[in-house]
Amino acid sequence: MEKVYFKTFGCRTNQFDTQVMMSKLKDYELTDNELDSDYIVVNSCTVTNGADSSVRNYISSMGRKNPKAKVILAGCGSHSKGESLFADKKVFGVIGHSEKESINTVLKNEQPFYQIGDLEHIDTTIVEEFVGKSRAFIKIQEGCDFGCSYCIIPQVRGAARSHKEETILEQIDKLASNGFGEFILTGTNVGSYGRDHNTSMAQLLKKMSQIRGVRRIRIGSLEPIQIDDEFMELLSEPWMAKQLHIALQHTSDKMLKVMNRRNDFKSDLEMFHKIASKGYALGTDFIVGHPGEDDKEWAEAIDRVKELPLTHVHAFSYSKRDNTASSTMKPEIRGNIAKERHRELTALIKAKNYAFRRSHNSALEVLLENGKEGVYQGFDQYFNKVTVQSEEDLSANWVFLNDVEVTDGGNTAKV
Repeated sequence: MEKVYFKTFGCRTNQFDTQVMMSKLKDYELTDNELDSDYIVVNSCTVTNGADSSVRNYISSMGRKNPKAKVILAGCGSHSKGESLFADKKVFGVIGHSEKESINTVLKNEQPFYQIGDLEHIDTTIVEEFVGKSRAFIKIQEGCDFGCSYCIIPQVRGAARSHKEETILEQIDKLASNGFGEFILTGTNVGSYGRDHNTSMAQLLKKMSQIRGVRRIRIGSLEPIQIDDEFMELLSEPWMAKQLHIALQHTSDKMLKVMNRRNDFKSDLEMFHKIASKGYALGTDFIVGHPGEDDKEWAEAIDRVKELPLTHVHAFSYSKRDNTASSTMKPEIRGNIAKERHRELTALIKAKNYAFRRSHNSALEVLLENGKEGVYQGFDQYFNKVTVQSEEDLSANWVFLNDVEVTDGGNTAKV
């Protein structure tokens, strides 16, 4: 059988999409050796110009290292850069999001192909295993309606649309019966789930929790305006991971308007403190160096971050994305300034995280990943990584820890 290697760039949604494609391969063999593969399927990210460059560089390197392999471009980059890469003969084929479930048939094409499909498709595939994972990612929706000024994703993923509830629950039931206990809900804009189906995220969570074998549910990312009273009522449930990632993107109200965001700091601050009072760790996305972020806005922003009970941050230095409103905005922020602001922000959140871990260092429930030489790593309910040493094989096992050493670099324990 011919061998297929998958290279995944970008977000958890892409990770899920790769698992969908893997599950559809019937006439090919999966390989983890890209240099010995007959096909290389590149599930690409296009969120920034830098992401595009990473994909192009990888494709070029494979052309040198494994020239016999046919390179197939999939993912978001197929919609933004697929046409040019195909025209330049950098890839053998291009498929859009709607074509990934047909990957087994697509690979049988003997001639170069460009099958971009549409942006209205919803997957129906039930993924029953996750290759190399102890946690299961569940995609519950696709697309986004927000239109933030810096973001191209609505153009390459389409409008927000929800997967069918019965498909999601069937998938979780099968994965739970196969031994998965932690489920991470993902999508382009997860919190928009259900609006087109007259339901909600909270209602889906309740039904998920009733499936035998479900021990912990984690939500990839939410927008502040998507956290309503119905959702807040679930925060005390034992199956909820005690961590939420709520995408603020900034704390200056001026910058939030420039970014065409739908949140404001006063409301964000009140909500974060309310959730933190229930024992939750809180993470966020934050863009530094966006056009227009002068010294005054940054000083205000960092002071406001200090007020927030944050424990995690996914910080980005702004990177121009062609064909977005932000790409033409002025004044641009110099790279060295953005880099310093990024350093200041991440150092602040690192200190906040350390303080949180010091005060939450017992009764930790950790799902361990596969280990090596008696050392395992996993995440506790607060989404803090824990390194565990043990002479026993603890791969994909849950452990309960009360004796945890908390250091600046992370949490460690012996079992």
